[in-house]
Amino acid sequence: MSLVSQKSKLHPKPEGLALQYGTAGFRTHAKHLDHIMFRMGLLATLRSKKTKSTIGVMVTASHNPEEDNGVKLTDPMGEMVTAVWEGYATQLANAEQDSLLKELKDIIEKEDIDMSEPASIYVGKDTRPSGASLSRAVLDGVSSLGGKTHDYGLVTTPQLHYMVCCCNTHGCYGSPTVEGYYQKLSQAFLQLTQNASNRTDDQKRLLVDGANGIGALKMREMEPFLRSKLQVVLSNDSSSGKLNHMCGADYVKVQQKAPQGMNMGVGERCCSFDGDADRIVYYYTDSKGCFHLLDGDKIATLISSDMMSCLFFAGMLQVLFSKAAQKQIQELVKDPNTNDERKRAVKLLESTINLINQTVGDAILDMLVIEAVLAIRGMSVQDWHAIYTDLPNRQLKVTVSDRRVIDTTDAERRAVTPEGLQDAIDSLVKKYKTARSFVRPSGTEDVVRVYAEADTQENADRLAHEVSLAVYRLAGGVGDEPKPLH
Repeated sequence: MSLVSQKSKLHPKPEGLALQYGTAGFRTHAKHLDHIMFRMGLLATLRSKKTKSTIGVMVTASHNPEEDNGVKLTDPMGEMVTAVWEGYATQLANAEQDSLLKELKDIIEKEDIDMSEPASIYVGKDTRPSGASLSRAVLDGVSSLGGKTHDYGLVTTPQLHYMVCCCNTHGCYGSPTVEGYYQKLSQAFLQLTQNASNRTDDQKRLLVDGANGIGALKMREMEPFLRSKLQVVLSNDSSSGKLNHMCGADYVKVQQKAPQGMNMGVGERCCSFDGDADRIVYYYTDSKGCFHLLDGDKIATLISSDMMSCLFFAGMLQVLFSKAAQKQIQELVKDPNTNDERKRAVKLLESTINLINQTVGDAILDMLVIEAVLAIRGMSVQDWHAIYTDLPNRQLKVTVSDRRVIDTTDAERRAVTPEGLQDAIDSLVKKYKTARSFVRPSGTEDVVRVYAEADTQENADRLAHEVSLAVYRLAGGVGDEPKPLH
Protein backbone atom coordinates (compact mmCIF):
# COMPACT_ATOMS: atom_id res chain seq x y z
CA MET A 1 0.00 0.00 0.00
CA SER A 2 2.98 2.33 0.33
CA LEU A 3 3.16 2.61 -3.46
CA VAL A 4 -0.53 3.56 -3.55
CA SER A 5 0.11 6.29 -0.99
CA GLN A 6 3.11 7.56 -2.94
CA LYS A 7 1.44 7.56 -6.37
CA SER A 8 -1.87 8.97 -5.13
CA LYS A 9 -0.03 12.20 -4.32
CA LEU A 10 0.58 12.60 -8.05
CA HIS A 11 -3.20 12.42 -8.60
CA PRO A 12 -4.65 14.51 -5.75
CA LYS A 13 -8.37 14.86 -5.20
CA PRO A 14 -9.69 18.44 -5.14
CA GLU A 15 -11.17 19.09 -1.70
CA GLY A 16 -14.96 18.95 -1.53
CA LEU A 17 -15.46 17.49 -5.02
CA ALA A 18 -18.05 14.69 -5.00
CA LEU A 19 -19.08 12.55 -7.97
CA GLN A 20 -21.35 9.52 -8.31
CA TYR A 21 -20.77 6.40 -10.40
CA GLY A 22 -23.96 5.73 -12.39
CA THR A 23 -24.99 3.55 -15.32
CA ALA A 24 -22.69 5.62 -17.53
CA GLY A 25 -19.80 5.47 -15.03
CA PHE A 26 -18.29 8.83 -14.06
CA ARG A 27 -18.70 11.79 -16.41
CA THR A 28 -17.78 15.43 -15.91
CA HIS A 29 -15.37 18.05 -17.21
CA ALA A 30 -12.03 16.39 -17.91
CA LYS A 31 -10.12 18.73 -15.57
CA HIS A 32 -11.85 17.11 -12.56
CA LEU A 33 -11.02 13.50 -13.44
CA ASP A 34 -7.32 12.80 -12.90
CA HIS A 35 -7.76 11.45 -9.34
CA ILE A 36 -10.88 9.53 -10.42
CA MET A 37 -8.92 7.70 -13.12
CA PHE A 38 -6.13 6.76 -10.73
CA ARG A 39 -8.65 5.42 -8.24
CA MET A 40 -10.60 3.49 -10.89
CA GLY A 41 -7.30 1.84 -11.80
CA LEU A 42 -7.08 0.77 -8.14
CA LEU A 43 -10.67 -0.47 -8.10
CA ALA A 44 -10.34 -2.38 -11.37
CA THR A 45 -7.30 -4.15 -9.94
CA LEU A 46 -9.25 -5.18 -6.84
CA ARG A 47 -12.14 -6.37 -9.03
CA SER A 48 -9.73 -8.43 -11.13
CA LYS A 49 -8.21 -10.06 -8.05
CA LYS A 50 -11.69 -10.75 -6.65
CA THR A 51 -13.07 -12.32 -9.86
CA LYS A 52 -9.77 -13.90 -10.95
CA SER A 53 -10.54 -12.43 -14.39
CA THR A 54 -9.53 -9.62 -16.72
CA ILE A 55 -11.43 -6.36 -16.12
CA GLY A 56 -11.83 -3.46 -18.56
CA VAL A 57 -11.48 0.28 -17.98
CA MET A 58 -12.84 2.54 -20.73
CA VAL A 59 -11.99 6.25 -20.75
CA THR A 60 -14.90 7.96 -22.52
CA ALA A 61 -17.83 10.33 -22.04
CA SER A 62 -19.89 8.97 -24.95
CA HIS A 63 -22.21 11.68 -26.33
CA ASN A 64 -21.04 14.42 -23.92
CA PRO A 65 -19.18 17.48 -25.27
CA GLU A 66 -15.51 17.11 -26.20
CA GLU A 67 -14.37 19.01 -23.08
CA ASP A 68 -15.84 16.30 -20.84
CA ASN A 69 -14.52 12.83 -20.19
CA GLY A 70 -15.43 9.86 -18.07
CA VAL A 71 -14.67 6.27 -17.14
CA LYS A 72 -16.58 2.98 -17.10
CA LEU A 73 -15.51 -0.39 -15.70
CA THR A 74 -16.23 -3.63 -17.58
CA ASP A 75 -16.88 -6.93 -15.79
CA PRO A 76 -15.49 -10.33 -16.92
CA MET A 77 -18.11 -11.22 -19.55
CA GLY A 78 -18.04 -7.72 -21.04
CA GLU A 79 -21.04 -6.57 -19.01
CA MET A 80 -21.19 -3.46 -16.83
CA VAL A 81 -19.79 -3.70 -13.31
CA THR A 82 -22.26 -4.83 -10.59
CA ALA A 83 -24.29 -2.38 -8.50
CA VAL A 84 -22.30 -3.17 -5.32
CA TRP A 85 -19.05 -2.29 -7.07
CA GLU A 86 -20.63 0.87 -8.51
CA GLY A 87 -21.08 1.83 -4.84
CA TYR A 88 -17.41 1.08 -4.16
CA ALA A 89 -16.47 3.27 -7.13
CA THR A 90 -18.37 6.22 -5.63
CA GLN A 91 -16.92 5.50 -2.17
CA LEU A 92 -13.34 5.41 -3.47
CA ALA A 93 -13.75 8.42 -5.78
CA ASN A 94 -15.04 10.66 -3.01
CA ALA A 95 -12.58 9.64 -0.29
CA GLU A 96 -10.46 12.59 0.81
CA GLN A 97 -6.75 12.19 0.21
CA ASP A 98 -5.87 11.21 3.79
CA SER A 99 -8.56 8.49 3.96
CA LEU A 100 -7.94 6.80 0.61
CA LEU A 101 -5.98 3.87 2.06
CA LYS A 102 -8.61 3.29 4.73
CA GLU A 103 -11.36 3.12 2.06
CA LEU A 104 -9.27 0.72 -0.03
CA LYS A 105 -8.71 -1.58 2.94
CA ASP A 106 -12.42 -1.43 3.74
CA ILE A 107 -13.29 -2.75 0.25
CA ILE A 108 -10.60 -5.44 0.49
CA GLU A 109 -11.98 -6.63 3.83
CA LYS A 110 -15.64 -6.51 2.80
CA GLU A 111 -14.95 -8.54 -0.35
CA ASP A 112 -12.36 -10.81 1.31
CA ILE A 113 -9.91 -10.13 -1.56
CA ASP A 114 -6.70 -12.13 -1.69
CA MET A 115 -4.14 -9.47 -2.59
CA SER A 116 -1.63 -12.10 -3.67
CA GLU A 117 -3.86 -12.94 -6.67
CA PRO A 118 -2.62 -11.58 -10.04
CA ALA A 119 -4.64 -8.84 -11.74
CA SER A 120 -5.18 -8.15 -15.45
CA ILE A 121 -6.69 -4.91 -16.73
CA TYR A 122 -7.55 -3.93 -20.33
CA VAL A 123 -7.62 -0.15 -20.92
CA GLY A 124 -9.08 1.80 -23.85
CA LYS A 125 -9.95 5.41 -24.68
CA ASP A 126 -11.89 7.45 -27.22
CA THR A 127 -10.54 10.38 -29.24
CA ARG A 128 -10.97 13.18 -26.68
CA PRO A 129 -7.80 15.27 -26.23
CA SER A 130 -7.82 14.56 -22.49
CA GLY A 131 -7.89 10.79 -23.01
CA ALA A 132 -4.13 10.23 -23.17
CA SER A 133 -3.27 11.76 -19.79
CA LEU A 134 -6.36 10.31 -18.10
CA SER A 135 -5.65 6.78 -19.31
CA ARG A 136 -2.09 7.14 -17.97
CA ALA A 137 -3.62 7.89 -14.56
CA VAL A 138 -5.59 4.61 -14.83
CA LEU A 139 -2.35 2.74 -15.62
CA ASP A 140 -0.72 4.38 -12.59
CA GLY A 141 -3.51 3.11 -10.36
CA VAL A 142 -3.23 -0.44 -11.67
CA SER A 143 0.55 -0.60 -11.35
CA SER A 144 0.51 0.74 -7.80
CA LEU A 145 -1.36 -2.41 -6.73
CA GLY A 146 0.83 -4.69 -8.82
CA GLY A 147 -1.65 -5.29 -11.65
CA LYS A 148 -0.73 -5.96 -15.28
CA THR A 149 -2.24 -3.89 -18.09
CA HIS A 150 -2.90 -4.14 -21.80
CA ASP A 151 -3.41 -0.64 -23.19
CA TYR A 152 -5.47 -0.91 -26.39
CA GLY A 153 -5.25 2.83 -27.01
CA LEU A 154 -7.99 4.19 -29.27
CA VAL A 155 -10.96 1.79 -29.34
CA THR A 156 -14.74 2.04 -29.20
CA THR A 157 -16.46 1.16 -25.93
CA PRO A 158 -18.00 -1.99 -27.51
CA GLN A 159 -14.58 -3.08 -28.79
CA LEU A 160 -13.11 -2.96 -25.28
CA HIS A 161 -16.07 -4.96 -23.92
CA TYR A 162 -15.50 -7.47 -26.73
CA MET A 163 -11.78 -7.82 -25.86
CA VAL A 164 -12.56 -8.43 -22.18
CA CYS A 165 -15.14 -11.10 -23.05
CA CYS A 166 -12.78 -12.79 -25.52
CA CYS A 167 -10.01 -12.94 -22.93
CA ASN A 168 -12.19 -14.36 -20.18
CA THR A 169 -13.77 -16.99 -22.45
CA HIS A 170 -10.26 -18.05 -23.54
CA GLY A 171 -10.94 -17.26 -27.19
CA CYS A 172 -14.38 -18.93 -27.44
CA TYR A 173 -16.02 -15.57 -28.12
CA GLY A 174 -13.30 -14.50 -30.54
CA SER A 175 -9.73 -13.22 -30.75
CA PRO A 176 -9.06 -10.35 -28.26
CA THR A 177 -7.59 -8.00 -30.88
CA VAL A 178 -9.04 -5.18 -32.95
CA GLU A 179 -8.28 -7.17 -36.10
CA GLY A 180 -9.98 -10.21 -34.59
CA TYR A 181 -13.07 -8.07 -33.97
CA TYR A 182 -13.10 -6.86 -37.59
CA GLN A 183 -12.55 -10.38 -38.97
CA LYS A 184 -15.26 -12.04 -36.90
CA LEU A 185 -17.88 -9.44 -37.67
CA SER A 186 -17.05 -8.87 -41.34
CA GLN A 187 -17.06 -12.62 -42.04
CA ALA A 188 -20.51 -12.90 -40.48
CA PHE A 189 -21.74 -9.90 -42.50
CA LEU A 190 -20.36 -11.30 -45.75
CA GLN A 191 -21.89 -14.70 -44.99
CA LEU A 192 -25.29 -13.09 -44.41
CA THR A 193 -25.23 -10.83 -47.48
CA GLN A 194 -24.22 -13.58 -49.87
CA ASN A 195 -27.92 -14.51 -49.65
CA ALA A 196 -28.78 -11.11 -51.16
CA SER A 197 -28.21 -11.17 -54.91
CA ASN A 198 -28.22 -8.50 -57.61
CA ARG A 199 -27.72 -5.54 -55.28
CA THR A 200 -26.93 -2.28 -57.06
CA ASP A 201 -24.29 0.19 -55.87
CA ASP A 202 -27.12 2.50 -54.74
CA GLN A 203 -28.52 -0.27 -52.57
CA LYS A 204 -25.10 -0.85 -51.01
CA ARG A 205 -24.54 2.86 -50.37
CA LEU A 206 -24.89 4.11 -46.78
CA LEU A 207 -24.20 7.61 -45.45
CA VAL A 208 -22.57 7.38 -42.01
CA ASP A 209 -22.11 10.24 -39.52
CA GLY A 210 -19.14 9.30 -37.31
CA ALA A 211 -19.83 12.08 -34.76
CA ASN A 212 -16.19 13.23 -35.21
CA GLY A 213 -15.31 10.43 -32.81
CA ILE A 214 -13.76 7.02 -32.36
CA GLY A 215 -16.52 5.31 -34.36
CA ALA A 216 -15.41 7.17 -37.48
CA LEU A 217 -11.81 5.99 -37.10
CA LYS A 218 -12.86 2.39 -36.54
CA MET A 219 -15.31 2.45 -39.44
CA ARG A 220 -12.43 3.50 -41.71
CA GLU A 221 -10.33 0.61 -40.40
CA MET A 222 -13.15 -1.88 -40.93
CA GLU A 223 -14.05 -0.86 -44.48
CA PRO A 224 -11.44 -3.07 -46.24
CA PHE A 225 -12.78 -6.13 -44.40
CA LEU A 226 -16.23 -5.57 -45.96
CA ARG A 227 -14.92 -6.00 -49.54
CA SER A 228 -17.19 -3.32 -51.04
CA LYS A 229 -20.33 -5.24 -50.02
CA LEU A 230 -21.20 -2.08 -48.10
CA GLN A 231 -20.22 1.26 -49.62
CA VAL A 232 -19.85 3.70 -46.76
CA VAL A 233 -19.85 7.47 -47.33
CA LEU A 234 -18.39 8.78 -44.08
CA SER A 235 -18.99 12.31 -42.81
CA ASN A 236 -17.88 13.91 -39.54
CA ASP A 237 -14.90 11.59 -39.73
CA SER A 238 -12.86 13.42 -37.02
CA SER A 239 -10.54 15.04 -39.59
CA SER A 240 -12.11 18.39 -38.67
CA GLY A 241 -14.92 19.48 -36.38
CA LYS A 242 -15.49 18.80 -32.68
CA LEU A 243 -16.67 15.54 -31.19
CA ASN A 244 -20.49 15.42 -30.92
CA HIS A 245 -20.85 19.08 -31.97
CA MET A 246 -23.95 19.35 -34.16
CA CYS A 247 -23.51 15.71 -35.11
CA GLY A 248 -23.84 12.21 -33.68
CA ALA A 249 -26.78 10.03 -32.69
CA ASP A 250 -27.92 12.14 -29.73
CA TYR A 251 -27.95 15.36 -31.77
CA VAL A 252 -29.93 13.77 -34.61
CA LYS A 253 -32.46 12.17 -32.26
CA VAL A 254 -33.06 15.31 -30.20
CA GLN A 255 -33.02 17.81 -33.07
CA GLN A 256 -34.86 15.52 -35.51
CA LYS A 257 -32.68 16.63 -38.38
CA ALA A 258 -29.56 15.60 -40.26
CA PRO A 259 -26.15 16.33 -38.71
CA GLN A 260 -24.01 19.17 -39.93
CA GLY A 261 -21.60 18.07 -42.63
CA MET A 262 -23.78 15.36 -44.18
CA ASN A 263 -25.18 15.89 -47.67
CA MET A 264 -28.36 13.81 -47.75
CA GLY A 265 -30.20 13.13 -50.96
CA VAL A 266 -33.94 12.41 -51.00
CA GLY A 267 -34.59 8.88 -49.74
CA GLU A 268 -30.92 8.13 -49.02
CA ARG A 269 -30.23 5.72 -46.14
CA CYS A 270 -28.25 7.44 -43.39
CA CYS A 271 -27.10 6.63 -39.87
CA SER A 272 -25.29 8.33 -36.98
CA PHE A 273 -23.06 6.87 -34.25
CA ASP A 274 -22.68 8.44 -30.82
CA GLY A 275 -19.30 9.53 -29.44
CA ASP A 276 -18.06 6.13 -28.28
CA ALA A 277 -19.98 4.13 -30.93
CA ASP A 278 -22.28 2.16 -28.64
CA ARG A 279 -25.52 3.70 -30.00
CA ILE A 280 -26.90 4.25 -33.50
CA VAL A 281 -29.88 5.88 -35.20
CA TYR A 282 -31.00 5.65 -38.84
CA TYR A 283 -32.91 8.30 -40.79
CA TYR A 284 -33.87 9.65 -44.22
CA THR A 285 -35.82 12.52 -45.79
CA ASP A 286 -38.75 11.88 -48.11
CA SER A 287 -39.70 13.67 -51.35
CA LYS A 288 -41.61 16.30 -49.34
CA GLY A 289 -38.54 17.12 -47.27
CA CYS A 290 -39.90 15.41 -44.14
CA PHE A 291 -37.29 13.92 -41.82
CA HIS A 292 -37.89 10.33 -40.64
CA LEU A 293 -35.99 8.83 -37.69
CA LEU A 294 -35.57 5.08 -37.18
CA ASP A 295 -34.14 4.42 -33.73
CA GLY A 296 -34.35 1.82 -30.95
CA ASP A 297 -37.87 0.41 -31.36
CA LYS A 298 -37.75 0.41 -35.15
CA ILE A 299 -34.30 -1.23 -35.14
CA ALA A 300 -35.50 -3.90 -32.71
CA THR A 301 -38.62 -4.52 -34.82
CA LEU A 302 -36.61 -4.98 -38.01
CA ILE A 303 -34.04 -7.35 -36.51
CA SER A 304 -36.45 -9.36 -34.37
CA SER A 305 -38.92 -9.91 -37.23
CA ASP A 306 -36.11 -11.27 -39.41
CA MET A 307 -34.79 -13.51 -36.62
CA MET A 308 -38.26 -14.85 -35.85
CA SER A 309 -38.75 -15.94 -39.44
CA CYS A 310 -35.36 -17.72 -39.34
CA LEU A 311 -36.24 -19.37 -36.00
CA PHE A 312 -39.53 -20.55 -37.50
CA PHE A 313 -37.89 -22.16 -40.51
CA ALA A 314 -35.10 -23.59 -38.34
CA GLY A 315 -37.73 -25.22 -36.11
CA MET A 316 -36.26 -23.71 -32.93
CA LEU A 317 -38.17 -22.45 -29.92
CA GLN A 318 -35.39 -21.37 -27.55
CA VAL A 319 -34.36 -17.82 -26.96
CA LEU A 320 -31.81 -16.95 -29.63
CA PHE A 321 -28.85 -16.11 -27.40
CA SER A 322 -29.31 -18.91 -24.84
CA LYS A 323 -26.46 -21.43 -24.72
CA ALA A 324 -28.95 -24.19 -25.59
CA ALA A 325 -30.03 -22.35 -28.75
CA GLN A 326 -26.45 -21.67 -29.84
CA LYS A 327 -25.53 -25.33 -29.31
CA GLN A 328 -28.54 -26.48 -31.32
CA ILE A 329 -27.65 -24.08 -34.15
CA GLN A 330 -24.12 -25.50 -34.33
CA GLU A 331 -25.47 -29.08 -34.38
CA LEU A 332 -28.02 -28.33 -37.09
CA VAL A 333 -25.38 -26.71 -39.34
CA LYS A 334 -23.30 -29.93 -39.17
CA ASP A 335 -26.24 -32.36 -39.42
CA PRO A 336 -26.39 -33.92 -42.94
CA ASN A 337 -30.11 -34.64 -42.44
CA THR A 338 -31.04 -30.96 -42.09
CA ASN A 339 -33.12 -29.99 -45.16
CA ASP A 340 -32.01 -27.12 -47.39
CA GLU A 341 -34.55 -24.53 -46.23
CA ARG A 342 -33.87 -25.27 -42.59
CA LYS A 343 -30.10 -25.27 -43.11
CA ARG A 344 -30.26 -21.87 -44.84
CA ALA A 345 -32.24 -20.45 -41.90
CA VAL A 346 -29.83 -21.97 -39.38
CA LYS A 347 -26.79 -20.56 -41.20
CA LEU A 348 -28.42 -17.14 -41.23
CA LEU A 349 -28.96 -17.41 -37.47
CA GLU A 350 -25.38 -18.55 -36.93
CA SER A 351 -24.04 -15.57 -38.87
CA THR A 352 -26.41 -13.18 -37.08
CA ILE A 353 -25.24 -14.41 -33.68
CA ASN A 354 -21.62 -13.89 -34.77
CA LEU A 355 -22.48 -10.42 -35.99
CA ILE A 356 -24.09 -9.24 -32.76
CA ASN A 357 -21.92 -8.09 -29.87
CA GLN A 358 -23.71 -9.79 -26.98
CA THR A 359 -21.77 -7.88 -24.31
CA VAL A 360 -22.98 -4.32 -24.94
CA GLY A 361 -24.71 -2.08 -27.50
CA ASP A 362 -22.44 -1.63 -30.54
CA ALA A 363 -23.23 0.96 -33.22
CA ILE A 364 -20.94 -0.53 -35.91
CA LEU A 365 -22.28 -4.03 -35.45
CA ASP A 366 -25.90 -2.90 -35.20
CA MET A 367 -25.31 -1.12 -38.49
CA LEU A 368 -24.01 -4.32 -40.11
CA VAL A 369 -26.97 -6.36 -38.83
CA ILE A 370 -29.44 -3.77 -40.14
CA GLU A 371 -27.71 -3.58 -43.51
CA ALA A 372 -27.66 -7.38 -43.78
CA VAL A 373 -31.38 -7.70 -42.93
CA LEU A 374 -32.36 -4.97 -45.41
CA ALA A 375 -30.24 -6.63 -48.10
CA ILE A 376 -31.59 -10.14 -47.49
CA ARG A 377 -35.19 -8.94 -47.46
CA GLY A 378 -34.72 -6.58 -50.39
CA MET A 379 -36.08 -3.68 -48.35
CA SER A 380 -35.49 0.03 -48.76
CA VAL A 381 -35.29 2.35 -45.77
CA GLN A 382 -38.81 3.51 -46.67
CA ASP A 383 -40.07 -0.10 -46.56
CA TRP A 384 -38.50 -0.47 -43.14
CA HIS A 385 -40.13 2.73 -41.89
CA ALA A 386 -43.53 1.50 -43.09
CA ILE A 387 -43.52 -1.65 -40.92
CA TYR A 388 -43.45 0.37 -37.71
CA THR A 389 -45.37 3.60 -37.11
CA ASP A 390 -44.70 5.63 -33.99
CA LEU A 391 -47.49 7.21 -32.01
CA PRO A 392 -47.04 10.96 -31.48
CA ASN A 393 -44.65 11.38 -28.56
CA ARG A 394 -42.76 13.91 -26.47
CA GLN A 395 -39.59 13.66 -24.39
CA LEU A 396 -38.91 16.14 -21.57
CA LYS A 397 -36.36 16.56 -18.78
CA VAL A 398 -37.02 17.56 -15.15
CA THR A 399 -34.16 18.83 -12.98
CA VAL A 400 -34.18 17.29 -9.48
CA SER A 401 -31.98 17.66 -6.41
CA ASP A 402 -30.90 13.99 -6.48
CA ARG A 403 -31.63 11.61 -9.38
CA ARG A 404 -31.14 8.61 -7.07
CA VAL A 405 -34.57 9.22 -5.56
CA ILE A 406 -36.02 7.62 -8.72
CA ASP A 407 -35.72 3.84 -8.88
CA THR A 408 -37.30 1.85 -11.71
CA THR A 409 -38.15 -1.72 -12.64
CA ASP A 410 -39.55 -3.64 -15.65
CA ALA A 411 -36.83 -2.39 -18.02
CA GLU A 412 -37.27 1.19 -16.74
CA ARG A 413 -40.98 1.19 -17.57
CA ARG A 414 -42.27 1.52 -13.99
CA ALA A 415 -41.10 3.71 -11.10
CA VAL A 416 -40.62 1.95 -7.75
CA THR A 417 -39.68 5.11 -5.86
CA PRO A 418 -40.58 7.74 -4.80
CA GLU A 419 -43.81 6.43 -3.32
CA GLY A 420 -46.90 7.53 -5.21
CA LEU A 421 -45.13 8.51 -8.45
CA GLN A 422 -46.10 5.42 -10.48
CA ASP A 423 -49.71 5.66 -9.23
CA ALA A 424 -49.77 9.29 -10.37
CA ILE A 425 -48.38 8.35 -13.80
CA ASP A 426 -50.93 5.52 -14.17
CA SER A 427 -53.80 7.91 -13.36
CA LEU A 428 -52.57 10.49 -15.87
CA VAL A 429 -52.11 7.90 -18.65
CA LYS A 430 -55.75 6.74 -18.23
CA LYS A 431 -56.93 10.21 -19.29
CA TYR A 432 -55.69 9.73 -22.86
CA LYS A 433 -56.24 7.26 -25.71
CA THR A 434 -53.52 4.69 -26.62
CA ALA A 435 -51.22 6.46 -24.17
CA ARG A 436 -48.22 5.44 -22.10
CA SER A 437 -45.51 7.27 -20.17
CA PHE A 438 -42.21 6.33 -18.51
CA VAL A 439 -39.71 8.15 -16.34
CA ARG A 440 -36.09 7.27 -15.71
CA PRO A 441 -33.16 9.00 -14.00
CA SER A 442 -30.25 10.18 -16.11
CA GLY A 443 -27.05 8.21 -15.72
CA THR A 444 -24.91 11.34 -15.72
CA GLU A 445 -26.75 14.32 -14.21
CA ASP A 446 -29.48 15.15 -11.70
CA VAL A 447 -32.32 15.12 -14.18
CA VAL A 448 -35.23 12.76 -14.78
CA ARG A 449 -36.17 11.96 -18.37
CA VAL A 450 -39.91 11.82 -19.14
CA TYR A 451 -41.33 10.02 -22.18
CA ALA A 452 -45.00 10.19 -23.16
CA GLU A 453 -47.01 9.08 -26.19
CA ALA A 454 -50.69 9.35 -27.06
CA ASP A 455 -53.14 9.39 -29.98
CA THR A 456 -52.37 12.99 -30.98
CA GLN A 457 -49.32 15.23 -30.62
CA GLU A 458 -51.33 17.66 -28.49
CA ASN A 459 -52.29 14.88 -26.07
CA ALA A 460 -48.72 13.52 -25.99
CA ASP A 461 -47.48 17.02 -25.11
CA ARG A 462 -50.12 17.40 -22.38
CA LEU A 463 -49.35 14.01 -20.88
CA ALA A 464 -45.59 14.69 -20.90
CA HIS A 465 -46.15 17.99 -19.12
CA GLU A 466 -48.47 16.47 -16.51
CA VAL A 467 -46.04 13.62 -15.78
CA SER A 468 -43.22 16.17 -15.55
CA LEU A 469 -45.21 18.05 -12.91
CA ALA A 470 -45.73 14.83 -10.96
CA VAL A 471 -41.98 14.14 -11.07
CA TYR A 472 -41.21 17.73 -10.02
CA ARG A 473 -43.60 17.56 -7.04
CA LEU A 474 -42.88 14.00 -5.86
CA ALA A 475 -39.20 13.58 -6.70
CA GLY A 476 -37.69 16.83 -5.43
CA GLY A 477 -37.74 19.09 -8.47
CA VAL A 478 -35.58 22.21 -8.40
CA GLY A 479 -36.07 25.58 -10.08
CA ASP A 480 -39.35 26.62 -11.65
CA GLU A 481 -42.19 24.14 -12.18
CA PRO A 482 -42.37 22.70 -15.73
CA LYS A 483 -44.45 24.93 -17.96
CA PRO A 484 -47.11 23.67 -20.43
CA LEU A 485 -45.83 23.25 -23.99
CA HIS A 486 -48.85 25.07 -25.48
